Amino acid sequence: METSTALQTQITPARIFETGMAFFSSKALLTAVKLGVFTTLGGNKKLSGKEIQKTLGLHDRGIYDFLDGLVSMGFLNRTGLLETGSYSNTEETELFLDKNKPTYVGGILEMANDRLFRFWADLDDALTTGQPQNELKRTGKSMFDELYSDPARLKQFIQAMSGISTGNFIALANKFDFSPYQTLCDIGGAAGILSIEVAKHNPHMNCLSLDLPQVVPITDETITNHDVSDKVKSGTIDFFKDEFPKADIITMGMILHDWDLENKKMLIKKAYNALPEGGAFIAIESLIDDDRRTNTFGLMMSLNMLIEFGVAFDFSGADFELWAKEAGFNRVEIIPLTGPASAAIAYK
Repeated sequence: METSTALQTQITPARIFETGMAFFSSKALLTAVKLGVFTTLGGNKKLSGKEIQKTLGLHDRGIYDFLDGLVSMGFLNRTGLLETGSYSNTEETELFLDKNKPTYVGGILEMANDRLFRFWADLDDALTTGQPQNELKRTGKSMFDELYSDPARLKQFIQAMSGISTGNFIALANKFDFSPYQTLCDIGGAAGILSIEVAKHNPHMNCLSLDLPQVVPITDETITNHDVSDKVKSGTIDFFKDEFPKADIITMGMILHDWDLENKKMLIKKAYNALPEGGAFIAIESLIDDDRRTNTFGLMMSLNMLIEFGVAFDFSGADFELWAKEAGFNRVEIIPLTGPASAAIAYK
């Protein structure tokens, strides 16, 4: 009887409720990013709730609940209380969520707010039908068709991908030994950040960032802004139709998980064909741990691929090794990068 009572006092539903209602906190942060709360406070400003309310055009009712909720989550600092209080960014939000800083990573959060938050409401439909729950369900057009038809949304998407991936690309540029290689081709390179970071940290490397024609102006602008035009070039590719250019290293950042197994294998084989003996194919992904127990983000990202594409999915390092060796690669190495992401490297 005593043991049963002890167990009852130790086990609570707190974590169940915390996770089940986590969308409250998620939406509050996403909304703060969209409204520009952290940018308004950028430059280490300290503003009252009324000043923030006036700047952002918000109603009286929710302002203090909203701002103090962000304080309670650790995303804002506050001195004083209510009308006598003043708010400021934390070190974290000052660095990463002020749009005026080059370290801004909020693009992915803007996209999550504008697109993914609503689509994830239909996860149950995705699981019962296996069908996408994004624009395709609502308009009949695929996600990429919608994006590439709207330059503003395309730029938001490219910036979102850059924001979530920059830390991984910097980690790759520092952790992988580029010294035996001279050339790199990044397939589906978006804004060109992977090539840019590799070139900045490894000056001997010459990099080529390839994507669809609609993306190239964004790539060129980014290359110019980083002042690496002598080491990084842009170009176009349709990786379903075109063979990959020859290079010592072929990279793909968050590309393989967008596709079904057949297309994953096709892309890996094209990378193999483009490489010389001793060359390396590097895929940066939120690799699911081989035991499928610990990388929650990787597993949730795979569900996100279901919502976005239906047949697409994320995968483990063991999966990648199987496909790479099937394509002809000799060995595979996994290098952890930042957070849940890793570089899966196949050597020819």
